[in-house]
Amino acid sequence: MTTVSVDGRLEPAADQDRKGPGRPRSARVDEAIVEAVFDLLSAGQSADAISIEAVAAKAGVGKATIYRRWPNKEALLIDAVTMMKGPLPEPHGESVREDLVMLVSGMRNKRMERYGRVTACLLPELVKSEEMHRVYQGVIEPRRNVMRQVLRRGVETGELRADLDVELTLLMLSGPNIVQNMLNWNPTVPEEHFAEKLVDAVLCGIAA
Repeated sequence: MTTVSVDGRLEPAADQDRKGPGRPRSARVDEAIVEAVFDLLSAGQSADAISIEAVAAKAGVGKATIYRRWPNKEALLIDAVTMMKGPLPEPHGESVREDLVMLVSGMRNKRMERYGRVTACLLPELVKSEEMHRVYQGVIEPRRNVMRQVLRRGVETGELRADLDVELTLLMLSGPNIVQNMLNWNPTVPEEHFAEKLVDAVLCGIAA
């Protein structure tokens, strides 16, 4: 069974998840819409160039289906980035080095390679829009806080310097990951054991 959306497209009745009281949203439709955003960004389209119409066409739904879930394109983009990053990592708490290696390694899997390409396409939006930058910071802050807690625990246990600048250390650990993921900034740096080498290099300056 299909129905005609407000923009004239035929939509499956299952997508009309807000028409009836108590009808749950379709996770399948949500995923199709977010995947369409990923595909468009991964293909090289800028966030500014992407339209709700293009996302709807790629996902095989009508614009009304998207607007029932997200008020505008910016909200959709932020949700897409949040979903791409996946669940928060959980450090084991046995040693600062092991936890940092685990966190850095988690930024370098195949899923995060795609995320890096998508983020690169979002950069113009983040530079131009203070609101988008603020919202994006809200997306990454929970992950930043996981690493922050590991560093603070290291100070408390004596593994790290008592005068450690936690925020600067976060930047030193995250920055290389970001530029390598998005830009392959230095192709001569081998991928193998990248996380271990980065963490050990930083630990040379911050270890107790």
